[in-house]
Amino acid sequence: MENEKRILVTGASGGIGFAITKAVLEAGYSVVAHYNSHAEKLKELAETFSDKIQLMQFNLTDRKNCREVLEKDISENGAYYGVVLSSGICKDTAFPAMTEDYWDKVIDVNLNGFYNVLQPIVMPMCRKRKGRIITIASVSGIIGNRGQVNYSASKGGLIAASKALAVELASRNITVNSVAPGLIETEMIKDAPLDMILPSIPMKRVGKPEEVAATVLFLLSDGAAYITRQVISVNGGLA
Repeated sequence: MENEKRILVTGASGGIGFAITKAVLEAGYSVVAHYNSHAEKLKELAETFSDKIQLMQFNLTDRKNCREVLEKDISENGAYYGVVLSSGICKDTAFPAMTEDYWDKVIDVNLNGFYNVLQPIVMPMCRKRKGRIITIASVSGIIGNRGQVNYSASKGGLIAASKALAVELASRNITVNSVAPGLIETEMIKDAPLDMILPSIPMKRVGKPEEVAATVLFLLSDGAAYITRQVISVNGGLA
């Protein structure tokens, strides 16, 4: 794998993460595709891009394991050029009925994962004095959604953390931006009441994972070198 443009994509086996991984590979980058489970689609992708993809399995909520795996990879292959944090889960329910488990798991994956993944790998990126960090947030982190207090809190925190990190890394020529999808056609919305939600979306449709991936691809490009500390919404006009 070419080290100069290696991109780490977390949650690469998910709907949006897979679309990002595929788009980045097709654009000619080398990809380290992280997954925790459900690697079947990634293995199929690896057959097509065998010289450009490296599959990496770890639990991003396990801080020690996360650090060990990432530091080992960096030691062997060099710092990443880009990181796309695409891992995320939701456990929706009204706040009065929300259990501690629902709260803790969403915060642990969506927000603590930011620290667990980025903290071990940012300094090597700083030494190279160039790079791209993109976090996949959500419209929920911007406007807040009913039944998603935990998810909205995690994604809102992710946006704030990304903005703060952007300020710290700007002098190192590393950009940090968030992409905030709205309703996207993935497993995450399979139980969503679309008939009630679609009227509130000006474009009257759900988005495609490939539309999120295209935005990420632009932010990874040389043309986005002066864009940092931004939240780019991909939501059909929802917010």
